Amino acid sequence: MVLESDPYVWGTGRRKTAVARVRIKAGTGNITINKRPYEEYFTTPDHRFAVVAPLRATETLERYDIWVNVKGGGPTGQAEATRLGIARALLHEDPSLESVLREKGYLTRDSRMVERKKPGLHKARKATQYSKR
Repeated sequence: MVLESDPYVWGTGRRKTAVARVRIKAGTGNITINKRPYEEYFTTPDHRFAVVAPLRATETLERYDIWVNVKGGGPTGQAEATRLGIARALLHEDPSLESVLREKGYLTRDSRMVERKKPGLHKARKATQYSKR
């Protein structure tokens, strides 16, 4: 539910078991993830690049302040969930950006999940070593 008086635009991103709730508002380009700067939260360059990729593609890096609450999963899943949430929030804010975001694949949710463990196996597909004798 979006209130008319709410100055924020919301977007939700998911990847594996990570869920990112993203708020954007017109500002100066600050990105905060779980109350920490994104450079401090994501330590690898790949994860940092994934977070700002939709902003770079749409050339809006300095135009919005972004707040993200992310939980679950690992660093890669969280970074990619954040990327999807930012892309969805940007799309909600400015629908004319859809072609750029869709062309780069930032609006497509990666639906791959971890396969469940099966009974009688060690993992989802790993079985006990077969011994002929």
